[in-house]
Amino acid sequence: MSAATYTVGALAKATDTKAVTIRYYEQSGLLPSAGRSPSGYRFYTDEERNRLLFIRRSRALGFSLDDIRELLGLADRRDASCAAVDAKVEGQLEQVRMRIRDLQGLEAELTRLSVCCQGGVIEQCRIIESLSNRS
Repeated sequence: MSAATYTVGALAKATDTKAVTIRYYEQSGLLPSAGRSPSGYRFYTDEERNRLLFIRRSRALGFSLDDIRELLGLADRRDASCAAVDAKVEGQLEQVRMRIRDLQGLEAELTRLSVCCQGGVIEQCRIIESLSNRS
């Protein structure tokens, strides 16, 4: 049984990724350079599809492209310790927790502002007044 091959369009559809993004990942070294058909069309294998899915899942978890490059490098070394991967995930988790704290503070401030509003006209708007104060 031969391995599946994909054109850039078919790979884009199979991974729900725009073709321009696939080409960008290829140019940035996250994906290896695609093979070429005799007529010059790019073609990709299941290996590239799986790597692209890895990238997409990592992006969905908020990892930067540099982080993903490092994770891919670690994934390519199957016999290495996973301590570096654990550390990378823990670092990302701490970043997410910090963003959640920041968003909770933002939510509290917006709630406070929302409660200030008593309707009426802009000239007497306590939200505008609060946003305008420089204290």
